[in-house]
Amino acid sequence: MTAHLLEDRLKDYAIAGALDQENVLRELIQQYVLASLARAGFFSGEGAVFHGGTCLRIVHGMNRYSEDLDFFLKRPDPEFAWRRYLGAILRDAAGEGFQFSVPDESRQKGAVKKALIRAASVGRVPPLDLPFERDAQKLIKVKLEIDTNPPAGSDHETRYIAFPLTAALTTQTLGSGFGMKLAALLTRRYTKGRDWYDFLWYINRKAMPNLELLRNALEQHGPWAGGEVPADPAWVVGRLRGKIIAIDWGVVGRDVRRFIPLREQEALGLWDTDFFLHHLGVFSQDLLP
Repeated sequence: MTAHLLEDRLKDYAIAGALDQENVLRELIQQYVLASLARAGFFSGEGAVFHGGTCLRIVHGMNRYSEDLDFFLKRPDPEFAWRRYLGAILRDAAGEGFQFSVPDESRQKGAVKKALIRAASVGRVPPLDLPFERDAQKLIKVKLEIDTNPPAGSDHETRYIAFPLTAALTTQTLGSGFGMKLAALLTRRYTKGRDWYDFLWYINRKAMPNLELLRNALEQHGPWAGGEVPADPAWVVGRLRGKIIAIDWGVVGRDVRRFIPLREQEALGLWDTDFFLHHLGVFSQDLLP
């Protein structure tokens, strides 16, 4: 049954090559994991919120594929452990014919708790008729991360997925997601092309960032941690302008290329300082009074 379900689902994707196929297979595993988490009560009550790039992809239809499943707790809980939920994922996977394994994560420290799911070669277990040849020994890895002490001020809502079964997820709203993305852009120690792809995605959808959440995030982590950050619209636009001017855009586009469809990759040639300053101008017109 699972093989037929997966093959039907694969037909929904216009898979253009072996790399695209890997992205699709990983996304299918991500959806199985999300459905299993929902069944286990992960999102219920004062539980977890789904956010980040994979949330934008699966819930909101963003064209960029994403590697990780990112979550945060609605209320801080330093005692959170993945153990209970990983057990549910493994049981559900076995029932569907998958071979999943997880390494021991019991010795983790810090607010962000991580787990790694290794899926035995999808295509071989369960057997699938894939459009492109695939190494029979290759694993698919999905990393789970949850922030057990997130910045205050995020908003969330209920969204639904229909594959592999209908399930309710608690997800971060687009405005709060944009606020957290801006925090990443301003505090990350290295430049990540996927962040800037997402920045454009939010702008094109006229999303307005949750500035309270952005301020709390900046005051919790990064170069402004422990201080008071104005994080008003003019301050945010000014800081982003400084980032855009300093970036080597030829290098940045390479980070995102393997995560987007072939039809979009040509547009990466437009990525330069003027291109992003133009979009920052569009953003500032919407944001500034």
